[in-house]
Formats: sequence, structure tokens, C-alpha cells
Amino acid sequence: MIFSGISNRPGEPGALHQSTRARVCLIPRLLPVLCGGALCGFLVSCGSRTDTPVPPEAPESNAAPSAAAASPELAKLVGKWERPDGGYILEIKSVDASGKLDAGYFNPDPINVARAAAMRDKGTNKVFIELRDANYPGCTYSLTYDPQSDQLYGQYFQAAMQQTFDVTFARVK
Repeated sequence: MIFSGISNRPGEPGALHQSTRARVCLIPRLLPVLCGGALCGFLVSCGSRTDTPVPPEAPESNAAPSAAAASPELAKLVGKWERPDGGYILEIKSVDASGKLDAGYFNPDPINVARAAAMRDKGTNKVFIELRDANYPGCTYSLTYDPQSDQLYGQYFQAAMQQTFDVTFARVK
């Protein structure tokens, strides 16, 4: 007779060892059930929020708020302006009381206007436009409005070439 040290009869030396082994074999079978139950409980507790969601911040835009009206002098800047030396179009759609412009720039396709502002300086209207797009990495216009000729004139800084050019925009009628 070969003795293995394991007995199927209670009270004999191998009986305790066998029941321990049976319990150990149950743990791998119960582990997925226990983990699944814990996961379900966690997911259910996460699903019932009573907090009011925070609305997303409004994206930055150079669009003028509708409630703020510009001064009559700055309002004269609203319109479509063309550079005669190349057909570039600057369209000023609106200006608010703080001088923020809603502006577009076209060559002939739209070029992203990163910033656009107008201000009164010593009795004259000034316009600043910053472009940020492919081939326009921070190019700027610094312009002054001449009411006699109804033109914008000033300087264009071409950032990629690090050069400044004198420019004029005439109102498109």
C-alpha cells in the first residue's frame, strides 16, 4: 500500500490538509464574482451626481458683444477695405465700446485674425490687426483712419521676413 499523506476520512492526518486545499481552489473561482460585484457597486455610486454641471467657458472671439455700442467716431471704421497693391481685403464687421473689432482678413481666402482693436488717439482713429495663420505667423497692421480720403494707412509688419511695409486700404463702395 502506498501512503500519500492524504486521507478522505475525517479525523485522519490528511483530512485537514485536503479541506484547506479545497478552500484555496474556491478563491480563484470566487475572485471574479467578488471583483465584479465591487465594480458594479462603484459604478452605481458614481452615476448619481447631484451637482449642477459647470457650463463651458465661452471661446475667445474677436466678435463684439451686442450690448456695447461703439463711439460714433470708431463706428466709421465699419466696412470693407481693400489694399490696392494686391487685392487684400480687411472687413471690419463691428466695433464695441471698448474698441474690440469683429474683423476678417482675406487674401483672397480667409486668414485668421488673432486680435483686432480700434482706439482714439489724439483725435484720430487707430486700428491694430494681428494675423496668426499659415504664412502669417504674427503679421500685424498698424493703421490710422484718414476721414478726408476715407482711407486707412499705416504699416504692415511681415513677421516671416521681419520687414515692414507702408500700406493703404481704400473703402470698397
